[in-house]
Amino acid sequence: MKEDRGTEAARTIWRAWSGGARIGALPDSCRPRDLAAGHAAQAALAPYAGATIGWKIAATSAEGQRHIGVTHPLAGRLFARFAHADGAELDAAPMHMRVAEPELVFRFGRELPPREAEYERPEVLAAVAALHLAIEVPDSRFQDFAAAGAPQLLADAACAGHFVLGRAVPDWRSRDLPAQAVAIAGMDGHVHHGTGANVLGDPVAGLLWLVNDCRVRGIGLRDGEVVTTGTCAKPMPIAPGARVTATFDGLGAVTVRFA
Repeated sequence: MKEDRGTEAARTIWRAWSGGARIGALPDSCRPRDLAAGHAAQAALAPYAGATIGWKIAATSAEGQRHIGVTHPLAGRLFARFAHADGAELDAAPMHMRVAEPELVFRFGRELPPREAEYERPEVLAAVAALHLAIEVPDSRFQDFAAAGAPQLLADAACAGHFVLGRAVPDWRSRDLPAQAVAIAGMDGHVHHGTGANVLGDPVAGLLWLVNDCRVRGIGLRDGEVVTTGTCAKPMPIAPGARVTATFDGLGAVTVRFA
């Protein structure tokens, strides 16, 4: 029996992902033509990539959207096999994008099932159990990911790669998250500064967007899942041998090393 388009796209993406290869574009036979088809191809990655731990949001700043030629955020699955603890060492050699991003992450303490009515901010925040600090190390299976277009980027799990989850933040509900100062330090003493406002104006706005984006596609958020909301500062270039630390003023830091 011939594969459906989503399965064929997912198989092609996963072959490149697991083999460290890059592709110019998905074949015409399975290239997603719209956002729904891109989401379907991403969902079909599960049999290959395995269990998920939650979601990431790509393109949560105007600059990020311009860079990849989209006009809205993109949701991608975070796969458990690519999740790491603070201080992890990752192999930089097969990476294509080679950047690290400081991010604020919400972890749910109860389920938010799919429904017709839109979720509002108070209800979503009431379901959050913790706020974590993190570094995302995104990547793409496309050689020219900036020109791939939204449907193909969705099929590519919205440029999901490695994900380093740091500690939970105490008393986070009293923090002004849009004003939260963030710095990411990388190679040769370079430091990029930013704030939580770089994430759609407010990391909670990113969280709310993700919950409702999933909702309209019939997907709920599960107890224990995490949502990493997007980079708070300009992504930091990395290379083999680099040590990257993201510092969240008054909250703590998270570190990743690249072999």
